Amino acid sequence: MRRQIPLLITFIVGIVLILSAFIPRAPFGSLGEEFTVFFDIIAVFAFILGGGALIKLHGDKIYKRKKGWGYSLVTVAGFFITLIAGLLKTGNPEGFAGKVDIEGSHFYALYEYVFLPLGATMFSLLAFFVASASFRAFRAKNREATILLVAAFIILLGRTFLGSLLTLWLPEQLNFLTIPELANWIMNVPNLAGQRAIMIGISLGVISTSLKIILGVESSYLGND
Repeated sequence: MRRQIPLLITFIVGIVLILSAFIPRAPFGSLGEEFTVFFDIIAVFAFILGGGALIKLHGDKIYKRKKGWGYSLVTVAGFFITLIAGLLKTGNPEGFAGKVDIEGSHFYALYEYVFLPLGATMFSLLAFFVASASFRAFRAKNREATILLVAAFIILLGRTFLGSLLTLWLPEQLNFLTIPELANWIMNVPNLAGQRAIMIGISLGVISTSLKIILGVESSYLGND
């Protein structure tokens, strides 16, 4: 019964959500929205488990003084400081009844002056890794790599003022051959077609995985291998 009951609940919920998507009338039409309330409740427990796992992992690293334990100390300290500022609403101008992210609260300050600058710094560092990866990927070793290199070069030029100047001499009848127009065509036609193909593949994968879970073929969420 410990296996059958979760499988039965998963099957019923999955079928109901599928019906609510295809049958907008009562009682199925509103079931999707009502189920989101239960999903939020489950998400709360998931956050609690995630926080406990984070403390356990980094706490063990700090206790045993493993390599990089200083970073774990900063992580745990940041976790507890943010948690206290959010739960107790410290510094909130409207008191405990006010919104947690209101301007002037400590939680808002942590997000605005710590989290956002750190995120910007992380993306700035990632730009160098992207540049080095692009340099390795855009080597014209074969025909496909050459096409990728030419397309990337046109798009980069098309997004700059220099790209417009290089083809400024072309007559208006040949405007579609200018570098900015070629860059727009690459982004709107081949690139968009590739994106849609990827999204279709992802959608088919989601559908197949969902069906496997609903029908009980995939039961790894029960702790099975």
